[in-house]
Amino acid sequence: MKIDWNKVTQPDLVLQRFPSRRSVVYGTKGIVACSQPLAAEAGLEILRKGGNAADAAVATSAALNVTEPSCCGVGGDAFCLFYDVKEKIVKALNGSGHSPANLSIEHVRSQGVLGNKIPSSNLNSVTVPGAAAAWVDTVQKFGSGKLTLSDVFAPAIRLAEEGVPVTEINGASWIRSENFIKNASPNGDEMLLNGKAPRPGQLIKLPNLAKTFRTIAEEGKDGFYKGRIAEAIVELIQSGGGVMSLEDLAKHESTVVEPISYKFNDEVTIYECPPNGQGLTALLALGILDNMEEQGKIKSLLELEHNSAPYLHALIESLRLAFADTQYYVTDPDFSHIPVKELLSKEYLASRAKLFDPERNNPKVVRGNPVHSSDTVYFSVVDQWGNACSYIQSNYAGFGTAAIPKGCGFTLQNRGSNFNLTPGHPNALQGGKRPYHTIIPAMALRGDELFLSYGVMGGFMQPQGHVQVLLNMLRGYTPQAALDAPRFCISAGSPETEDKESGNAGDINSEVYLEEGISEEVLVKLQEMGHDTRRASGFQRGMLGRGQVIQRIIDINGERIWAAGSDPRADGHAVAQI
Repeated sequence: MKIDWNKVTQPDLVLQRFPSRRSVVYGTKGIVACSQPLAAEAGLEILRKGGNAADAAVATSAALNVTEPSCCGVGGDAFCLFYDVKEKIVKALNGSGHSPANLSIEHVRSQGVLGNKIPSSNLNSVTVPGAAAAWVDTVQKFGSGKLTLSDVFAPAIRLAEEGVPVTEINGASWIRSENFIKNASPNGDEMLLNGKAPRPGQLIKLPNLAKTFRTIAEEGKDGFYKGRIAEAIVELIQSGGGVMSLEDLAKHESTVVEPISYKFNDEVTIYECPPNGQGLTALLALGILDNMEEQGKIKSLLELEHNSAPYLHALIESLRLAFADTQYYVTDPDFSHIPVKELLSKEYLASRAKLFDPERNNPKVVRGNPVHSSDTVYFSVVDQWGNACSYIQSNYAGFGTAAIPKGCGFTLQNRGSNFNLTPGHPNALQGGKRPYHTIIPAMALRGDELFLSYGVMGGFMQPQGHVQVLLNMLRGYTPQAALDAPRFCISAGSPETEDKESGNAGDINSEVYLEEGISEEVLVKLQEMGHDTRRASGFQRGMLGRGQVIQRIIDINGERIWAAGSDPRADGHAVAQI
């Protein structure tokens, strides 16, 4: 179904919306939508001081390290998409880190690792943390130029020094990780309260984290990648059998990259960061859906009943096909050629769509050959000028390794667990390489005008969430309703649990979890079609991801208005600047 966007007004959208329990947040200036209210306020503070969306995004990002360290922090990585309203283009920043230069599969095997992945608690899973450089580079490359780094970091420093009350969902994650934090390093008390995980409502202060932020604010990237902080990181990793060196940290740089995109339904262009991120998965799935419709395998996708069995079957199968490709091909493009153009070509997408059976699932999905040879946090910020910043950061598995460099107040990520330990695999572990990355921000444009700045956090759920939320918006849902609507997740395994419980994070041939709100009749029908469908309820809903959406709309007088929603599966909200 093609939409005539010139005829779509906000009242039309309201009439079609999913019955939400929250109202949309509207504003004519800036808006911040994120998973923690105090972090959203940090972003607003910067907008009020004259900063733009990029400046406010970094302030929000640093504040989230204080308010939600169970998902993110300066010990992890970050990615950014920035819509420049003057140039009317989307720019991208890859803030992920490389593996240590001297790390190899042989070294990991020598430590007794037998499986195909580095265990998430093994300090060899720590790649160079990219978030600090990403923060500095986002401000310097995309920021307004009106504020200093000290200005941008001031709210987060204040929160870390004065303390923040712990929120409910974040607090539950902290409690689950209490023993992990205690045992991961000798410095666990830096992120505990009297030796225990803080409970919801308790005040937690992170003075060492505040010192880390001050160092970055005053010294820039060198303050993190050289000197005291770098030395503490290396000392801790090497004490646990890792090989990271001061040189590994000193040579780290973020990378400005060209975003990849796909024009869906001939109407809306979706932008993602290129590999080593998995944003390609969402684009492939959308392209496959387009071709399913063109081949007559499904009716008009947006006219199918929402969350009906035929609708969900098409989405599930398109994503399984997409994941089969990206989990093989996505890696560091500096080490292997990634056939992005070929994967997104009309010919290849059509060939993948032909594998779709409208009546039942494909029992075993495998990758194709496009070249014809034999708890993460996402948030969104817009400003009064029309710029937008879609930002995401993560430790990977909850607190990451939960190991804390002495005197630094943050945990180190375990992103290297996403390397493959099979020699010759495109994503095989090598020294100085970036791994397959799950965290992905997104944007959507109509023509060269911003339509959405959005994203859904949560491991391998992220491209699945990008597709589902986008389609909800294209069906006429409001941003809040698009997030509230029940979702599905292929494979319940998440980075936080894959070593302990499920063992199948990202397994495209495993179970499909349906959130409460999708009928039992649909669940049974999908089972009859061959899907291993199950229920996700209570805290399990976290596997369905946690998203933020900011939409640009134009009212009848030609005025730009922002409309925002924030996922009820998290602790946060959207707030508008006055």
